[in-house]
Amino acid sequence: MSDHTSESSRKPEAPESSRPREPATTPEPSKSPESSVPSESPGSSAAPSVPDSGDGVPEPPKGPANGQQGWQPQPPPNPWQSRQQQVGTVARLRPAPPVAIRNATLWSVAATALLSGLLLGDGLGPNLLIVAIPAALAAFFAAEAAGRRLRPWSAVWALGGLSLLIVPALRDAGWPTFLAVVSAVALGSLTLHGSRSWLGVFLGSVGLFSSAVEGVRWGGLGVRDRMAGSRGRWGVVFRSTAVAVVLLIVFGALFASADAAFADVLGNLMPDVSLGDGPWRFFLFVVGLVGALAAAYTAAAPIHWDRITVRAGKARGRLEWALPLIVLNLLFAVFIAIQLTVLLGGYDKVMAETDLSYSAYARQGFWQLLWATLLTLLVIALALRWAPRGEARDRTLVRIVLGTLCLLTLVVVVSALRRMELYVDAYGLTRLRISVAAVELWLGVVLILLMAAGVFGARLLPRAVAASAAVGVLVFGLVSPDGLIAEQNVQRYRNDHTIDIDYLRGLSADAVPALDTLPEPLRSCALGEIQRTLRVSDAPWYATSWGEARARDILENRSANALVTDCARLGSGEDGGDRGDYEDDTYDPY
Repeated sequence: MSDHTSESSRKPEAPESSRPREPATTPEPSKSPESSVPSESPGSSAAPSVPDSGDGVPEPPKGPANGQQGWQPQPPPNPWQSRQQQVGTVARLRPAPPVAIRNATLWSVAATALLSGLLLGDGLGPNLLIVAIPAALAAFFAAEAAGRRLRPWSAVWALGGLSLLIVPALRDAGWPTFLAVVSAVALGSLTLHGSRSWLGVFLGSVGLFSSAVEGVRWGGLGVRDRMAGSRGRWGVVFRSTAVAVVLLIVFGALFASADAAFADVLGNLMPDVSLGDGPWRFFLFVVGLVGALAAAYTAAAPIHWDRITVRAGKARGRLEWALPLIVLNLLFAVFIAIQLTVLLGGYDKVMAETDLSYSAYARQGFWQLLWATLLTLLVIALALRWAPRGEARDRTLVRIVLGTLCLLTLVVVVSALRRMELYVDAYGLTRLRISVAAVELWLGVVLILLMAAGVFGARLLPRAVAASAAVGVLVFGLVSPDGLIAEQNVQRYRNDHTIDIDYLRGLSADAVPALDTLPEPLRSCALGEIQRTLRVSDAPWYATSWGEARARDILENRSANALVTDCARLGSGEDGGDRGDYEDDTYDPY
């Protein structure tokens, strides 16, 4: 250890007559320099003398590091502080650990864990929103204790995440629910981190998981401190809670046995907890506990992902950079010109010249155009990395070339969606087709945002793209994809008497209102499987979606005919496949 501390704290030399007398610490001439380190008592402030090297330049004192003035023993490491927080990339990006966890945060975390174990074990529905509210309160109280303020974009992410949790409460289909829940977690993580760069938005959407271990340690330390400092008060809380639970159980059981209506209401309100699903509910309890603590810890000490800088690519010359993109723009322009010719001349003429069936032309073209859109976005990202940026003319060139490419690609997106429309009109709508069409539509929105960034600046572009993705998932869930699939196929049957009952009977309860309008026996064949699924399901109100409740009401008023068993012969119909062979359309389980 160097002695910069003692050198910097040394005062300027005063005249010899005014110096205070100091203890004699100069070594004797017979002693070696190694023995010149004084023996100081603890707390002594006397500075060690410095021997002269003989040429007028003082030599630094020699001796063990712990013999120098100002040395203090280092405190032992905190056992509650992880090695990752002490050393590592995350430690450099995260500020100092937050202050001790507050009581309001602890109670909110406990409520989240308890509700997770009691409500989430029966399925997904309004219970997700119920569980998310105390978790959000835990993060709010932790951020308030750390002195953080709610910024506009953080409010946008928070409202978006809570809005996405409405989808499980409305829709019975599992696939839009899964997308909504994953997106809600990503937006919640962005709310706590507040990132704004491309890498920051990407890592901030998954950064919540990096705080799981630290959050548990932080919460455990807070509980330990409270148990050690106020055992009497916490004992009162535990005893009062236990007595209240016992009273509720005893008198609730008595009133339930005395009145059947009260028993029915109580049974609908209280979770149905059994010993058989105890491990599963305990797992959900742990997930809720860890998730709420991770959210609160992140709110108090977020990781600044924006501090990770990505080195800009080497700027290329104008000709080297622009020539390949101009050639690509010309290729896009030729393709679009041919597409306009097809729209004016009609698809029948093109199919006659190319010897393609209707289904092959529509289906095959869509997938190629989808890949072309994705690859174009990759080309734009690489072009921006290596774009010339020395002068104003370079920036103008970049805007013109890439803006033209985005505009031409947007026309390709429109062409792809038109082909999917033709394909769906011929062979019906499925989950895979509506999903990829939604992705293609979102890619078109991204292209529009890129063009707007070229005009108004790209400062908000990463967050705008993330927000557009969240809005897309929310709209996708709210419009009820299974309901749209059923409506389109029912309308297609009314037009040309072509329908795929085997596929429609595998949809969720969201499709019941549209399938209920089919004539018999198609109606009973389409609704039979859904009706059997609803009969064996006894989910409570908090795990029942609005789509499932509406389907139950419809089927209670007019049940499907269970005697109709020969549904296999009800296929595409006599005049189905008037635009190509129906067998050309391979079966799609999605």
